[in-house]
Amino acid sequence: MTDFTNETDDRAYEIVGQIEGILDALNLGDRDSLVAVLEEMHPADIADSLEQIEPDARLRLLEYWGADLDGRILPDLDEVILGELIQGLSNDAVKEAVRNLETDDVVDIVEDMDEPQQERVLNALDDPDRAAVVQSLQYPEDSAARLMQRELVAAPVQWSVGDLIDYLREAGDLPERFYHVYVVEPNMRQVGKVALSRLMASPRDVSLTELVDTNYDPIPATRSLSEVAYAFKQYHMVSAPVVDDAGRLVGVITIDDALDVLEDEADEDIRRLAGVGGEESLNDGVVATTRQRFPWLVVNLLTSILASLVIAMFTSTIEAVVALAVLMPIVASMGGNAGTQTLTIAVRALVTKDLTETNKRRVIWREINVGLLNGLMFAAIAGLVGLIWFGSPILGAVLGLAMIGNLFVAGLSGIFIPLGLDRFGLDPALASGVFVTTVTDVVGFFCFLALAALILL
Repeated sequence: MTDFTNETDDRAYEIVGQIEGILDALNLGDRDSLVAVLEEMHPADIADSLEQIEPDARLRLLEYWGADLDGRILPDLDEVILGELIQGLSNDAVKEAVRNLETDDVVDIVEDMDEPQQERVLNALDDPDRAAVVQSLQYPEDSAARLMQRELVAAPVQWSVGDLIDYLREAGDLPERFYHVYVVEPNMRQVGKVALSRLMASPRDVSLTELVDTNYDPIPATRSLSEVAYAFKQYHMVSAPVVDDAGRLVGVITIDDALDVLEDEADEDIRRLAGVGGEESLNDGVVATTRQRFPWLVVNLLTSILASLVIAMFTSTIEAVVALAVLMPIVASMGGNAGTQTLTIAVRALVTKDLTETNKRRVIWREINVGLLNGLMFAAIAGLVGLIWFGSPILGAVLGLAMIGNLFVAGLSGIFIPLGLDRFGLDPALASGVFVTTVTDVVGFFCFLALAALILL
């Protein structure tokens, strides 16, 4: 059995060694050694290395590497690093770097650049590629047209297998990777697609129309990226055609690009659940990072003040029973953690479309029961803690009852808050964590202190 963990660790150590080789070559000013190290590395690993080394080392690397720069690293670079790199390259180096990139990669590179940098990259392209990229940029940012590549293989409807094979052997401008051939009518309306595996297994005289697969829906160019990624995941696709409003074939999306979208969405959800800007990266500066985090911290401050106001309502109760101040954080913390557990499952289920109108009631009922069951079990534990710690069975009972109430509310808020945001067309990950924490803090403090005031005083 293969140990993938050890293989991954070994690869990580290898990349660290390669980064050290890059830095040593830069410090010695040895261009030949630098190029030798870079030629042994995968473009994605070079991109990672550029993001990890210091800015001055990146500038020296570009100075030495220059016109030999491998353009395949560009789509994998962080936006900030990409901007620095393009700015540091000559026009000739930019032209050489983007010359062999597919149109979807070029769109990915330029879509977040400012206009002067966009023009530098676009001017480096051949006229047909430039026109294709500009056309893709006319579509909304979160659309399939931004993700698709224009390079595809299309065959006329009247061709046979032999005609297509002869064409593929003679063509000099085939896409670097493709999985299907699209059979089209003269107006570029697609008839269907033929998998390469089926094509190669068929006799030459067989008509392509006998092999086409029509059991799929093409992707409209304006469809959102989240829906595109969901379709690839749900239907196990490796590629899919993209059509314009008139139904004409305009591009194709492949599995590697769909996986990038899934990864980006998962990453963004995690950041938003934690109250961090969805676009923040390790390469952002201090001011940019502060600007993205500050609004969420302001919201957190306001919600904390709300919880403090609840505590202030029971100042006399806390003064009379000082032990309450010691035990309050237990109730709030348990509720916050329980709410976050439910929230994480709910947000991910909404994003992957596993939580729908069909099963919503069942899931809500499940979370209600989970909250009650956890509340009962931890009520017994918390009551025992209160009894042993302070020798008061009544204090333990108050703590236990508050735990039941707060864990019950935590389960409800963890499911209803993301459902509510989703109902209003908002990202369910957006601020859900802050809202759930606020609810569990306020309810936890109120239940505990109100019960204490009612029972102990």
